[in-house]
Amino acid sequence: MLPNLSIVFVIIAVVLLAIVLDRVLFKPIVRVMRERESAIKSAMQAAESAAEKARAASAEFDANVTAARAELYKQMDERRKAAEGYRKELVAQTKADVDAQLASAKAELEAQAAKARASLDAEAEELGRDIAAKVLGRPS
Repeated sequence: MLPNLSIVFVIIAVVLLAIVLDRVLFKPIVRVMRERESAIKSAMQAAESAAEKARAASAEFDANVTAARAELYKQMDERRKAAEGYRKELVAQTKADVDAQLASAKAELEAQAAKARASLDAEAEELGRDIAAKVLGRPS
């Protein structure tokens, strides 16, 4: 028994339709899908590369900030030590000046006291002579 010619025609039509659909529709769709997949992979790689560069830049920035802080603290410590040394020097100089002024004032006071004692001794001696002359009735 021979197959019906319409069945052969339908089979040929289906095969031709499959070939046409494969070339006109499926292959371009698959090609576009592959291109998109490739573009997505490329974009993902670029994003990962950018993220890695950002992490490296962040780590470098943190290292630079840490180094800058350490340098700043070092400079602050040096300045603090210099200021402390200057303060000590200033205190020592002021103390020396005060001691010198105090010694000078003591010397001046002792000189004035000696002068006052000498003056008082002279006056006491003169008063003693005057008193003795008046008590003894002698002229001064």
